[in-house]
This record gives sequence, C-alpha cells and structure tokens, in this order.
Amino acid sequence: MDLGKYHLHLHIGQRNIKTALAATLCALTYFIFGRNPTFACIGAIFGLGSDMASSRLNGGNRFFGTLIGGVLGMGLFRLYIIFYPEGGIHFPLLLFLFIGVVILIVVSQVCHWPGAIQPGGVVLCILLFNTPVETYLSYSIARILDTGIGVLFALLVNFLLPREKVIRFLEKLHMKHCAPLEKHL
Repeated sequence: MDLGKYHLHLHIGQRNIKTALAATLCALTYFIFGRNPTFACIGAIFGLGSDMASSRLNGGNRFFGTLIGGVLGMGLFRLYIIFYPEGGIHFPLLLFLFIGVVILIVVSQVCHWPGAIQPGGVVLCILLFNTPVETYLSYSIARILDTGIGVLFALLVNFLLPREKVIRFLEKLHMKHCAPLEKHL
C-alpha cells in the first residue's frame, strides 16, 4: 500500500484554543474546590462553538438535554425502585427506558430543542442502568449542575475571546515563529 498519497494536515485554530482553554479553566476551578471536573469539562468541550451563536446552540443542546434526561431519569428511576427497591436491571426497566425516550423526544420537540435528545438520552440511560439506588438523586443533580457549569465556561470563553481576537493572536504568533521560514521559500 502506498502511504505517500495520504497527506495529514494538522491545524490548530481559534476554536481548538478556546475549547482547550474552557476545559482547562473549568478543571482548574474544580481542582480548587476539590471536586472531580470530568462532567463539567465535557460540558465545556461540547458547549464551545466557533462563535457565540453556535456556543449557545451546542451548550444549550448539552445542558437542556442533561436537564431533561436527568429530571426524567430521576422520576422514572424513583418509580422503578418502588417495584425493585434494591435497583438492579430487571425486565420492566426496559419499559421505563421506552417511556423515558419517548417523553424525552416529545419534551425536546415541545421546547424546540431537538439537539437535546442525544445528551438527554445518555443521562437517562446512565441513570436507569448504571446508578446505584443510594446515589441516583445526588448523581442526577450533580450531572445537571456540572454540565451547566461547563457550558457556562464555554460561553464565558467565547464571550471574552471572540473569534476575531483569537485569530489575530494566532496570526501574530504564527508570523513571529514562522517568519524565518518565509526566507527559505
């Protein structure tokens, strides 16, 4: 196989820098408070778009999906443990999943936020299939709050560092480090 025809083009642009910055600032904040930053960082990474409008859309998808899936998951799991107080995975849980996904899709459509379906479904499935009975409420609330905080970091970074400002900085940095290269071309 001839690998010479495959050309890898790496590009670090303004969105890469802002996404890394939002996640890192988010993690730093969580470290200061002694908390695990995983889900907040995921919120920051998912929430960062190329501009404020796309950040609001991406972050909104992630946050509202987590909110809807979390609240729905708490309610359905509470009903489930009435029948199975020890939790675990039993056949009726499939019915709760089915009902939950249908409600999630309808609520996302009614709220005009169809992008919330996927992240909401993730949270719903984690709650129903992977969360101990003792911690399902605290887990759900923590995921909603962490995601919201991460999305806020993404929005803050995008607000404070608009695309144009970061592009100008990257161009200056590029010119500073690549100017001698131009002499060789």
